[in-house]
Amino acid sequence: MNLADTRPHAVVIGAGLGGLAAAVRLGARGYRVTVLERLADIGGRARVFKQDGFTFDAGPTIITVPFVFDELWALCGKHFADDVKLVELDPYYVIRFDDGSTFSCLGDDNAMREQINRLFPGDVPGWQRYMRESEEIYKLGFEKLAHAPFHSLIRMLKLLPDFMRLGAWRSVYQHVAARVEHEKLRMALSFHPLFVGGNPFRVTSIYSMIAHLERRYGVHAAMGGTNQIVKGLEKLIAGQGGRVTTKADVVEIMLDKEAVKGVRLASGEEIAAQVVVVNADPAETVRTMLPPTASRRGRARKLSDARYSMSLFVWYFGTNRTYDDVEHHTILMGPRYRELLHDIFERKILAQDFSLYLHRPTATDKSLAPDGSDSFYVLSPVPHQDSGIDWAKAAPEYRNRIAAHLEATLLPGLREAIVTERIFTPLDFAKDYRATKGAAFGLEPVFMQSAWFRPHNRSSEAKNLFFVGAGTHPGAGVPGVISSARVLDEVVPHGERLER
Repeated sequence: MNLADTRPHAVVIGAGLGGLAAAVRLGARGYRVTVLERLADIGGRARVFKQDGFTFDAGPTIITVPFVFDELWALCGKHFADDVKLVELDPYYVIRFDDGSTFSCLGDDNAMREQINRLFPGDVPGWQRYMRESEEIYKLGFEKLAHAPFHSLIRMLKLLPDFMRLGAWRSVYQHVAARVEHEKLRMALSFHPLFVGGNPFRVTSIYSMIAHLERRYGVHAAMGGTNQIVKGLEKLIAGQGGRVTTKADVVEIMLDKEAVKGVRLASGEEIAAQVVVVNADPAETVRTMLPPTASRRGRARKLSDARYSMSLFVWYFGTNRTYDDVEHHTILMGPRYRELLHDIFERKILAQDFSLYLHRPTATDKSLAPDGSDSFYVLSPVPHQDSGIDWAKAAPEYRNRIAAHLEATLLPGLREAIVTERIFTPLDFAKDYRATKGAAFGLEPVFMQSAWFRPHNRSSEAKNLFFVGAGTHPGAGVPGVISSARVLDEVVPHGERLER
């Protein structure tokens, strides 16, 4: 600690993308910042696994809104491109349907029109209308609301007419189905809410904005992996005079009456702070880190009964050969769409079929695997822990079924080519990230759990306690968690004006 640094002290609990972005913004607003991470490495869901010469991004791999990072670097007088190289992908991803047919999401409008006209005759006008509506929803849902705090019910009520005008009461699938006729195209245009933990048949059509967001800014990959962004943020924090500490398990947020006064670690160490920002599950934080008197004051205590997102089964593997005809991002749709999602979100059973997201970053960046090799992960949406699935027993068999499917479709000879692997299940989401129910994305982003209805960025449990990350407004996904940190500019007092 620099004893000459007289700035007010802010502690950030959790070094995920939201917490690191929050630290940068707090540093720019006159705070000395300490980030405390319970795990041995930083990044949260965006951490990195390295083994046997292979590099695996643990979680987010799709970068869609680069300007949110440009903004953070600019706050420090730096340029994002100097620390992280992004490559725009085209196609963004390929969707492979269960019958073997494919649909490519392309960056060029003319190419998209030609493909839709060829594969789904008559649906071009409906697609064009859907994209125009997606842009309109984006202008409200992202440009105006993603960075705005929603601790005021009055603010929410003022916006309800706009939400209703844009059909927020509909699901994403209902929105898509009202515009295009072919079921495969409906699937291709409506699956995006799964990227943020939502069921397309339940999530508000506000999330139709993702279609425009992709087309406006493109889909990018970070060279060296998404964790290069994490490293860049850590460098910014150090440049501001802040620090990031790992293996620092916060067990209590200490209060003086109704205001935060610091945190206590599992080691017994106490760290004084005038501001505490939590980049962790709000329900778990309130339940385990605050005294009962504070949790009774707030809203987050009720979250254990809320609807949570699905979880994920993620299998990371490296091969001793390359699969050069496989794109960077591939979505493999199963034989059922609505029914499978019903099994995952409502019935909470592990179905015999599945839909998969296959990530092959070595299609773009050969440095992530040894020469002549490929790095992969495959992700399957699965129920959260209310399912009662015993993943210690279920994981090996589920992995084998996925391997057989990939070998029969896209990756011939896969099982003999694997030279390294690891598995991440809902048990790991609960253990590593202390995620309620092992949910991968926090609360499901249905309308009644969005905006004002979502846990607020400014906590009602204690003064000068704030939340960022997937569990608060605006929600999950890289743009969402980075935007949650931007909300702090409106709710956290500037360091020079903080009452001490």
